Amino acid sequence: MNKPAASDEARPPLRMHLLRSQEGVVFVLALLAFVLFSVLLPSFLSPGNLLVLIRSVSILGILALGMALVVIARGIDVSMIAIMVVSVSWAFVITRAGYSFEFALLIGAAFAILAGITIGALIAFGDVPPIFATLAAGSVIYGTGRTFFFTLEMQNVPPDTDWFSVIGQGSVLGIPVTIIGFAGLCVLFHVLLTYTRFGWMIYAMGNNPNAARITGVPFRPMVVAQYAISAFVAYIAGLILSSSAAAINARLFNSTMIYDILLVVVLGGIGLNGGHGSVRNVILGTVFVGILLNGMTIMNIDYTIQNLVKGVVLLLAIVADSIVNPRDEQTSQQGDL
Repeated sequence: MNKPAASDEARPPLRMHLLRSQEGVVFVLALLAFVLFSVLLPSFLSPGNLLVLIRSVSILGILALGMALVVIARGIDVSMIAIMVVSVSWAFVITRAGYSFEFALLIGAAFAILAGITIGALIAFGDVPPIFATLAAGSVIYGTGRTFFFTLEMQNVPPDTDWFSVIGQGSVLGIPVTIIGFAGLCVLFHVLLTYTRFGWMIYAMGNNPNAARITGVPFRPMVVAQYAISAFVAYIAGLILSSSAAAINARLFNSTMIYDILLVVVLGGIGLNGGHGSVRNVILGTVFVGILLNGMTIMNIDYTIQNLVKGVVLLLAIVADSIVNPRDEQTSQQGDL
């Protein structure tokens, strides 16, 4: 194999330097936001608020892990919230119909994975752009759930499931179980992306899809697999969320939660062009966005204004990403996202 030109060798270190700089800026902003809210808002550092912050950050971070996997491979998944609310809500409905809770949870997991496989197949074999496939699929999944699976928007956790409440409300040695779950998934995804052939193929698909195909990457099965994983991660996040609140609200589908997930991913430093990013980026983005959302909530800022702030931050993050990671001939092709 011929040795690459000197100019080509110089590009990766430059990109890594820019990425480190972006991470550094976000870290400083997160630290400043934490200090500012701590000084201006006496209730920010209260144990109750910190517990709420930790739980919300954990759930957002888990969802962002699934989204990051797809984005690194040059895709996007805006159906995550629909899959989350429908699969978890249906599991609760099945339990109240007389089936065991454990069996219902398995059915919910199977539904989420099947939905992810279907979406991945549409993208991989139908050549449907991911943004359109997941947007349409999310609406279909939510509509199907509300029509055939459940009618009430709010689905409470079934009774006599005390062990389930431990997931979202319990702690081990003073550490909330939600944090332990998020940390465990971070380790799992780090190993998956860093030390496995699957992770190598994910990065290869994001860097150069055509080259990945030529080098033998099973492109279509990989696309299906990544959307199945994203859907299953959404289901896990839904279980943790419902365990924390003792219920799952289907109205989350119409909320801005999916944009919060994208904000975490992009702001953390995972470029929408694909091919780079890590679990560290997800953790960094999760902490910053979690602090920002929690601080605005305590300040009782109007929900519309909060959405405006998040929209502006997301737009700035996308602009910064386009500067740090300019689109090349591959990423400029229509249908990448």
